[in-house]
Amino acid sequence: MMSGTSMDGMDLVLCRFGREREEWHFHVEKAVTYDYSPEWRTNLNQAFRLPADEFLELHNAYGRLIGDNVTRFLKDNQLSADMVASHGHTIFHQPEKGFTFQLGEGASIVSRCNVTTISDFRTMDVALGGQGAPLVPVGDELLFSSYGYCLNLGGFANVSNRRDGKRIAFDICPVNIVLNELARRTGKEFDTDGEIGRIGIPHPQLVNELNSLEFFMQSGPKSLGREWVEKSYMPLLDKYNLPLENIMSSVYEHISVQIGSYLDLSGPGEVLVTGGGAFNTFLIEKIQSKTRSALFIPDEQLVKFKEGLIFAFLGLLRFRNETNCLATVTGAVRDSCSGVIHLSR
Repeated sequence: MMSGTSMDGMDLVLCRFGREREEWHFHVEKAVTYDYSPEWRTNLNQAFRLPADEFLELHNAYGRLIGDNVTRFLKDNQLSADMVASHGHTIFHQPEKGFTFQLGEGASIVSRCNVTTISDFRTMDVALGGQGAPLVPVGDELLFSSYGYCLNLGGFANVSNRRDGKRIAFDICPVNIVLNELARRTGKEFDTDGEIGRIGIPHPQLVNELNSLEFFMQSGPKSLGREWVEKSYMPLLDKYNLPLENIMSSVYEHISVQIGSYLDLSGPGEVLVTGGGAFNTFLIEKIQSKTRSALFIPDEQLVKFKEGLIFAFLGLLRFRNETNCLATVTGAVRDSCSGVIHLSR
């Protein structure tokens, strides 16, 4: 189960994994996205503002929602599952202060679906001094190693690749968390195919200010959260009295510069592109124009559900007590096997 910061909905993916000659392989049996009701969108969007007792109440209620959706998903498709790996929905992410929080209590999930559940995948790494993100590169390393880069365009862009014999990864920049917020100012949920950004003109000074933010000067490991976007990023967009399409176009320019420069910095290669941003044709055109690497967009199922697939894999690794979080990616003091197991019986 996966829910991203762009709040597109709750992804449920049923996967089967096998291992032959030390190589993992997978098959996606079924995948679906359950849209959030307007009430749940509001709940998730405003959760960080709640007092402690109401927040914990929501934490458990969201866990029950996940469990009910798991039951619905399995029943509707006449399927069964050995375990549930729940990413939850990130509300707080401040690893520099030693905490991160993903909504969706694991005990509440298993109480509703009666399937052994693994949740809270990020806390252990943060406790070990890491960023707690990104976690997907373990799957990139073991399931998608044939690609030079794995680029995910979700709420944030993150990338992973091998360098000097080890997997490295980090968050690059905000993507849909900002583009969707700007689109909502026009009454739309998102900027379909980049229609708004395409008609705008990038504002050079705004683009330069975005590129000059301290985060983009840092080397990895590093990660981004909603808090940073609200504090450091959005105020720059609101600083200029520009037409919305020009603000949007400036954000597209900034995103493409940040991603393109990294892909070229590490040397050109084939880039597996997934996440909701892969469907945004203008965004893909902009990124491709800034890099010599070849962007490859797979079939729609993998684009939409790769993160869900990999969190299922992380749950499997946790259940097998194998490493599912890489210190080379997060900056922790050591690799770890992360996630809290809630047995069904």
